[in-house]
Amino acid sequence: MSFYTAIGLEVHVQLRTRSKMFCGCSTEYGAPPNTHVCPVCLGYPGAMPTMNEEAIRLTVLMGLMIGSRINSYSKFDRKSYFYPDMPKNYQISQYDQPLCIGGSVNINVGGVTKPIRVTRIHLEEDVGKNMHFEQTSGVDFNRAGIPLMEIVTEPDMASPDEAFAFLHAIKQIAMYAGVSDCDLEKGNLRVDVNCSVRMDAEGPLGTKTEIKNMNTFKGVHNALEYEVSRQEEILLSGGIVLQETLRWDADQGTTTGMRSKEDAHDYRYFPEPDLMPICLSGETIDDLRRTLPELPAARRSRLVSQYGLPDYDAGVLVADKAVADYFEAVAELSSNPKAVSNWVMTEMLRMLAESDTTIDNVRIGAHELAELISLVDCGTISSTAAKDVFMEMFQQGGRPADIVESKGLRQVSDVDAIELLVARAMTENPASVADYKAGKKAAAKFLVGQVMRLSKGKADPRMVDRMVESKLSGS
Repeated sequence: MSFYTAIGLEVHVQLRTRSKMFCGCSTEYGAPPNTHVCPVCLGYPGAMPTMNEEAIRLTVLMGLMIGSRINSYSKFDRKSYFYPDMPKNYQISQYDQPLCIGGSVNINVGGVTKPIRVTRIHLEEDVGKNMHFEQTSGVDFNRAGIPLMEIVTEPDMASPDEAFAFLHAIKQIAMYAGVSDCDLEKGNLRVDVNCSVRMDAEGPLGTKTEIKNMNTFKGVHNALEYEVSRQEEILLSGGIVLQETLRWDADQGTTTGMRSKEDAHDYRYFPEPDLMPICLSGETIDDLRRTLPELPAARRSRLVSQYGLPDYDAGVLVADKAVADYFEAVAELSSNPKAVSNWVMTEMLRMLAESDTTIDNVRIGAHELAELISLVDCGTISSTAAKDVFMEMFQQGGRPADIVESKGLRQVSDVDAIELLVARAMTENPASVADYKAGKKAAAKFLVGQVMRLSKGKADPRMVDRMVESKLSGS
């Protein structure tokens, strides 16, 4: 029996603004509960909202990044519902005339590129946060009113892997555009997942369920794997999938029902009477279009063609805009872009993870890393010594050449000195010399290691390799 899965996502992205959507309260994360509030975001009677222009600009920018049509006329609406975390008992959102219509995001799964259509991008305010304690509950309204951009897709994803890839792609684009920090730990990006399963590929979509408020990409993937399997089992047994809103229990690895799924009419949308429509001129939209940064996918292709990088390297670098910016700054100063890529992807990313910092805050500037790579390429220091220099630079800063001199790391490249070390290694290890003559080529590697030990790692390994081979072949 074949099943066909259809997945659509509603991605809520917190915009990078200093103040809330309809008031001047701070969007700072981590403040004590209910300290960033005012009569507007608390829904006091008579308090009037005022639009955040920067939130509108960022939403339009995101729409342009994915090829949406920007509406010259859009408006806000009231979405009515009665939950404790919504102080006004309605949410100011957009319904039939959002800021952005259409667009698409390309994903790549298993080497196959697939476009995922976006239905709309609209702007709304966030709600508060319910907080539950041992015997009581409360609501923190610091988050109420924070500007959210909601990206709604068509049900074009056919697997949890595709949904996972889409979320990574949309996060990359939002961060490249400077629209959001997309910090999942701070709740900057949350996802509602719509999923349906059917048996007939050509038939209508099956009954969908919605999994609410997912805040990790892995959680979305795991929840979808379970929900798809659950719906398939229901259909196989002749049952009916109910349209309902679900909650994902990560500890149990299951979805559980919360309530029946609402339709649009349940929210009783009507135009927000306290806000004027948003009118954007063609000139304003064109001005924003001229500010668009390079898309991640385009940058990945360019790194491959411009710097000769493998596609894998380019993908790793492009995953974080700041990392890609750093790579390009170093590569422009170096004649060895592949070495730059290797240093950034291995040593730099490893140290960033271990020190829990970002590349914007490292002590190693582009000139310093380019100089270090040059010292290795010209044989001044070995690659092993270079790692020690890198560590010193990462922790304390400084110029590579100064660190090399102060630590005595300059590589020995004197032919006579290395010849003496090779002769000594062969004299002290006659069995290895005999093994080589008997056809055991690996014995040469052992002798190279002995020379490096005698030189305390300072001998040029390339010269040592050549000289050991020469001496063994001629002896």
